Amino acid sequence: RIGTAALAVQVVGSNWPKPHYTLLVTGLCRFQILQLLKEKPYPVAEVQQLDRLEQFTNGHKSEEELGELSEQFYKYAVQLVEMLDMSVPAVAKLRRLLDNLPREALPDILTSIIRTSNQEKLQILDAVRLEERFKMTIPLLVRQIEGLKLLQKTRKSKQDDDKRVVAIRPSRRISHGSITEDEEEEEDHDDVVMLEKKIRTSSMSEQALKVCLKEIKRLKKMPQSMPEYALTRNYLELMVELPWNKSTKDRLEIRAARIVLDNDHYAMEKLKKRVLEYLAVRQLKNNLKGPILCFVGPPGVGKTSVGRSIAKTLGREFHRIALGGVCDQSDIRGHRRTYVGSMPGRIINGLKTVGVNNPVFLLDEVDKLAKSLQGDPAAALLEVLDPEQNHSFTDHYLNVAFDLSQVLFIATANTTATIPPALLDRMEVIQVPGYTQEEKIEIAHRHLIPKQLELHGLTPQQIQIPQVTTLGIITRYTREAGVRALDRKLGAICRAVAVKVAEGQHKEAKPDRAELGEGEDCKEHITEDAKPESISDTADLALPPEMPILIDFHALKDILGPPMYDMEVSERLNQPGVAIGLAWTPLGGEIMFVEASRMDGEGQLTLTGQLGDVMKESAHLAISWLRSNAKRYRLTNASGSFDLLDNTDIHLHFPAGAVTKDGPSAGVTIVTCLASLFSGRLVCSDVAMTGEITLRGLVLPVGGIKDKVLAAHRAGLKRVILPQRNEKDLEEIAAPVRQELSFVLASCLDEVLNAAFDGGFAVKASLEHLNSKL
Repeated sequence: RIGTAALAVQVVGSNWPKPHYTLLVTGLCRFQILQLLKEKPYPVAEVQQLDRLEQFTNGHKSEEELGELSEQFYKYAVQLVEMLDMSVPAVAKLRRLLDNLPREALPDILTSIIRTSNQEKLQILDAVRLEERFKMTIPLLVRQIEGLKLLQKTRKSKQDDDKRVVAIRPSRRISHGSITEDEEEEEDHDDVVMLEKKIRTSSMSEQALKVCLKEIKRLKKMPQSMPEYALTRNYLELMVELPWNKSTKDRLEIRAARIVLDNDHYAMEKLKKRVLEYLAVRQLKNNLKGPILCFVGPPGVGKTSVGRSIAKTLGREFHRIALGGVCDQSDIRGHRRTYVGSMPGRIINGLKTVGVNNPVFLLDEVDKLAKSLQGDPAAALLEVLDPEQNHSFTDHYLNVAFDLSQVLFIATANTTATIPPALLDRMEVIQVPGYTQEEKIEIAHRHLIPKQLELHGLTPQQIQIPQVTTLGIITRYTREAGVRALDRKLGAICRAVAVKVAEGQHKEAKPDRAELGEGEDCKEHITEDAKPESISDTADLALPPEMPILIDFHALKDILGPPMYDMEVSERLNQPGVAIGLAWTPLGGEIMFVEASRMDGEGQLTLTGQLGDVMKESAHLAISWLRSNAKRYRLTNASGSFDLLDNTDIHLHFPAGAVTKDGPSAGVTIVTCLASLFSGRLVCSDVAMTGEITLRGLVLPVGGIKDKVLAAHRAGLKRVILPQRNEKDLEEIAAPVRQELSFVLASCLDEVLNAAFDGGFAVKASLEHLNSKL
C-alpha cells in the first residue's frame, strides 16, 4: 500500500484506431495509503507522506550518516555505466547524473534503469529508510555487472567497429515456455546481421549496394522504438528481395511457340506474327531489349488473354497491372520515403511479386488513365515505356536506378484517341479488330463451349450445340465485336440444360408410377402449339430427357427469350430521305441510319442526335455541295425551285440520340440521304457507305475500315461504298467476308450517288453552260 506521488507533465495519445495514451510524470515522494475513501469514478484515499521533499537539499548530512554504504553503491554504479558505450548520448548523460545528483537519489534512478522484476522494484519502493534502500540495491548492481561481463565475453567475436548499447537485465522467463526478453534482443540483432549478409551477397548494382550499406549502419545505431527503424528495415528488405540480376530463360523454339499461340487463340494473325518475329530476333541476339507493344481493339476480342499466352509461349512470368481510373503518379513511380505509409510503385511491386527482371507486364486499359491534383500517371509512364530510358528507371521509394530494359511491356486499350501523343509515340501499336461471324463460330466451338461445359459439369454426351444454332445466337442475340456476350449466352444455355439433366437423374433415382401416370396425363393435355423439341416443355418434367439434348432454334427461344436483334434494314429504307452509314466506336464498328425531312420554313438546317462539331460541319458541307449542284442533278424543293433552302427547312436526325456521335466519315451518307430526299428516290436497302467529303465533291479516306465492314457484314448488307484511297485497308479483311460483300471504291460524290441508287443518279445532259452571256 505504498506508492509514489507525482505531477503529470504531459499527456500524448489519440482515440484512433483505439484509445492509447502516454503519460509523462515527475515523481515527488513516497506515500502510504491510510484509508480508501471511494473507488469510482476514480480512487480517492487518505495518504501519509513517508519521505521529505527537502531531504535532497541536505546532502552533506545524509552522506555522513550513510558513510561507506553510499560510497560502495556509487562505485558499483560508475563501474556499470563505464562498461557501456560512452559514445551513446544517453550513456554519457547517465554518467554525468551520477556525479551531479545527490547520492540518496541514485538507488531509485538506477533501479528504474536496470532490468529488475516488478517484485524487486516494489521492494525498493517499500524501503523508506535510505540505509535499507542502499543495501537492497547494491546486490542488484553487482548482479548486472557480472551478467554484463559474461555477455561481453560471448559477444566479443561479433563486435567489430560498431558497438551497441546493451542494458543487461536478469533472465526472466515468461510462463508457458516462451522465449526470454534477452533472447528476443538476440534474435533482433541476428536479423539485422542476417540482413546485412544478404545485402553484401546480393547481386544489386554498385550504387544500390552503397545506399544499402549506409542504411544498415544507420539501422544498427537506431533504437527499435523509433518509427524510422521499421521504415528503414522495410526498405532494406525490399532492396534485397528485388530481382536485380535474376531472370528466366526464354523458350525460343518458334514451332512450339506457334503451336501454343494457335491452340490458345483463333485468328489474330498479325499479333501472332509479331510475337514470332520477336522470338526469331532473340535467337540471333541475346541482349535484345524488350519491345513495348500496345494492343488496340474493342472489348472482348482477347487482348488481355493473349498477353498471358505470350508469357506462356516465352516461358516468362506474367503480371497484370490494371491502370483504369488511376489518377496518381505515385502509383507508377512510388512515394518518397519521407511520407508516412510510403510504398513503391506498381512497377517495382510487380517485379518483387514475380521475382525475375524479365517478366511480361500487361498494362491493362492504358487509355483510361486520369489526371488529378496528384499528377499525371500517363506522364510517369513515359520513362517506363521508353526503351532508351527505362534501363535506369528510378522509383521514388527506391531512389536508385533499376533496369527495366528486359521487361516485355504489353499495353491494352480500346482506343488511341485518349492516349497522350507522347505516350503513344513510345509504343508499337497493333490493331486487334473484331471477329467475323465465321471466326466467332470457330472460337465458340473450339474454346467457349468446352469451357462452359466444364464450368457447369456437363459432357458432350449430354448437350449438343450445332453450328447453325451458334450462328443464330451470334446474329439474333448478340451484336458485338468480341465474344463476351456470346460466352454469356452459351453459359445460360448450359445452365438450362444442367437443370434438365439434374431433374432427369432425380427421376431415374426415384421412379414413381404415380408420377409416370401424371406425366402421361400431362402429355395428353399438351396443346398443339407446344413445341415438343423445346427443353422446357411440361412433358419433359415427368420423364428424363433423352441424351444428348439438342439445342435448336425452338430451344433458343425458350432459354434466351425472343431474338434481341432483328434485320430491320429493309424496313427502315422504304421511303426517301434515309441512308445507312458506317461508324467506328471503341466497342467496334456499327451501322448508323441517317434520316432527313423537309418542310416549309425559312431555309434553316436543324441537326439532332448529339452530334459533335465535325459531324455538324459535314452536314453543312453536304447541303452546300447539293445546292451548288442542284441544277446538274435536277434537285428541287417542294415549290420546284433549284434553291433547295428557298422557303424550306431541312431536319437531319441521327437515331440513338442518347449516344454522342462525331467524326468526318458520315459526309457521304449525309449527301446520299439529302439527295434521296430532294429527288424522291429510295436508296438501295443493301448499301452502306462511309467517307469524308470536301466542298468540291471529293471523297477522302477515313479510318476503322475493317471494323466498319464487319459491322455491315453482321447487319446482312451486301454492298459497301468506300473511299478510293482506302482500298489498301481491304487486305486486312478476311477472305470469306470479302467474297460475301461487294465493294464500290469512290473518289468523288458522283460515283457515290451512282452506286447508292438503282439505275444510277442521272446528270442532266444540257449545253446551257456553254452558252456565252457576253
